[in-house]
Amino acid sequence: MTATRPASDIVPDSEHRGLVARLPQGARDLAMLARFDRPIGWWLLFWPCVWGVWLTGAGWRLELLGWLLAGAIAMRGAGCVYNDIVDARLDRQVARTASRPVASGRVSKKRAWTWLLVLCLVGLLVLLQLRPLAQAIALASLALVAAYPFMKRITWWPQAWLGMVFTWGLLVGWTQLRADNWDALLAMYLGSVLWVIGYDTIYAMQDREDDALVGIRSSALRLGGHVKVGVAAFYIGAVALWGLGFWLYRADWLALLALIPAAWHLGWQVTTLDGADPANPLARFRANHWTGALVAAACFVVGNA
Repeated sequence: MTATRPASDIVPDSEHRGLVARLPQGARDLAMLARFDRPIGWWLLFWPCVWGVWLTGAGWRLELLGWLLAGAIAMRGAGCVYNDIVDARLDRQVARTASRPVASGRVSKKRAWTWLLVLCLVGLLVLLQLRPLAQAIALASLALVAAYPFMKRITWWPQAWLGMVFTWGLLVGWTQLRADNWDALLAMYLGSVLWVIGYDTIYAMQDREDDALVGIRSSALRLGGHVKVGVAAFYIGAVALWGLGFWLYRADWLALLALIPAAWHLGWQVTTLDGADPANPLARFRANHWTGALVAAACFVVGNA
């Protein structure tokens, strides 16, 4: 007979409650600590890698993308473990995060550090598959990753810092294959940062009341009653900068049409965003998996047409 886990031990936004509940307790706690039950995180980290690879015009490059996906899964997991170690005290004070493995005491910090090391070793294996320039770019992100958990304590815009971290794969994918067109790459990267600020502001809407009580800062709190307007502005800026990146890479008005599906999808998120419905912000946040796929398709068209 398979034991089932009490519902309070599984965080509310887990995407795979049934699968997680079937794991032995020790493995279950480590999987949840690395957020393996919520793959949206690694997809959002992976899609910018795909953009960087496909926009170069090098074709599908499926083997490279396979390695980058493995790296995204491992390093997103490592980042989550590190974040939970640093934020354990704060997590205990927020309803949505109080049941996390470290915050709840189910996983000790020593065990969490060991798991972090294992995930980093997987990331190192992926790093060794890259050429030196891409390796250097990837390693440069570690300082940003290490500082991220502290941003919510010192700025109202930790989402901006997350944006720099979560879209770094765009730079890695690009520099693995070429080292030119830096202006186009910069425009794509800045647009990607705005995209992350937008979708993570939507995500932060879930925690506004608890965050305000415990002193955690976020863009959702800073924007107050103007969250929809703020998210719309970030998304418009993202599309505009992606369009600029496409234009700098290939000055062709037809290339800009490739962004229309992604722009429409972002517009749908904003117009249907409803903070009064607790489930709505999470659903709109997760919908960015499709935004990432649509921008990836646009990059392939522009880079390889």
